Amino acid sequence: MGLYIFFSHDCPLKIWGLTSQQRIERVLKTSAQSCTAPDLNTLSDSDSVLILRADYLFDDRLVKYLAATPNITLQLKGNQQEVTVAAHVPAHYAADSLPGVQSQGLATMSISFQEKLLKFEPPFVLPVTVDKQLELEQRLFDWSYKGITDLVTKWAWPRPARWVVGYCVRLHIRPNHVTLIGLLLAIFAGVFFAYGQYGWGLLAGWLMTFLDTVDGKLARVTVTSSKFGHYFDHIIDLIHPPIWYILWGLGLSNGQIDSLAFPLHTLFYLIIIGYIAGRLVEGSFQLFLGRFGIFCWQPLDAYFRLITARRNPNMIFLTLSYLIGRPDFGLLAVVFWTVATSIFLLIRLVMAGYARSIQGSLKSWLSDADQPKYENSLAVRLFTKHFTS
Repeated sequence: MGLYIFFSHDCPLKIWGLTSQQRIERVLKTSAQSCTAPDLNTLSDSDSVLILRADYLFDDRLVKYLAATPNITLQLKGNQQEVTVAAHVPAHYAADSLPGVQSQGLATMSISFQEKLLKFEPPFVLPVTVDKQLELEQRLFDWSYKGITDLVTKWAWPRPARWVVGYCVRLHIRPNHVTLIGLLLAIFAGVFFAYGQYGWGLLAGWLMTFLDTVDGKLARVTVTSSKFGHYFDHIIDLIHPPIWYILWGLGLSNGQIDSLAFPLHTLFYLIIIGYIAGRLVEGSFQLFLGRFGIFCWQPLDAYFRLITARRNPNMIFLTLSYLIGRPDFGLLAVVFWTVATSIFLLIRLVMAGYARSIQGSLKSWLSDADQPKYENSLAVRLFTKHFTS
């Protein structure tokens, strides 16, 4: 028994360097094999066929859902009648009237909550036309962007990141290449910090944080994500922030160190303990309580993610302290904010544990973001995407 893909209505137009057919084939990878019309007659009764219109752009989640759901057709409302854009049927039904096959629309598919991207966004299927190419690329880029993240990534990086992603696509630069450049910049930033060259270090550091946004978006819009790339990127993200803060402290002059309220080694211990504690809280919540990130639990947590003591908010402290000529203040601010936010997260973890003991399994507010109780919610406007196809 195998799953085959058959594409109708061929369309050569490329969105982020890929035709719709190429994109779908990358999404399904080895789980399905493409076939042509003559091949349909040679398939066995135990095989199934996923028929897709190649002149439509499909949400990646939707492609996976259709591939995993047999005996289903997907219909969209056209100008005058409904248009069937996809069907997953037994091979011997592929050219028939599809008896016994369930028809669905986008509104009936419960795949709006994107756990990996910490966001709520309904699935989409959009016609691919030349006049809509830029609009479709923007839509796909928006889809690839995290909903709940820090304030810099959310509001400062999207526009320049989209431009750089387009440049990378044209030059065939892969996400891992971008991540590698980011790693080198992270090393350069740390070295500059250690030698007290804070201006150059901040320049390298901010470029690194920007590329950390670019590589993920590039991977998603070109469907080039890999396990190696995932771990390569996340290990770098996990390790380098506290090292940067410690090296920043080592770069302070003797006079600046003397002005600190605590010994330098005490501040370093607080940074390491606070940072590890915060990460452990996040991991514990997802492993034992929510099966989703702690920042997806309630709107308060989503708001807190904007400013929690991750790298980018802390980089704001360091940058401001450099601009006023007091890098020692930046170190103190990072220490205080790291400890304070870790304590807040620990309190939220305890509250979540209590809530689960009372009401059972926890549920992310994002899974209900389209319900009436959130109709006028600022959180919905900030952290979700509501589109119509």
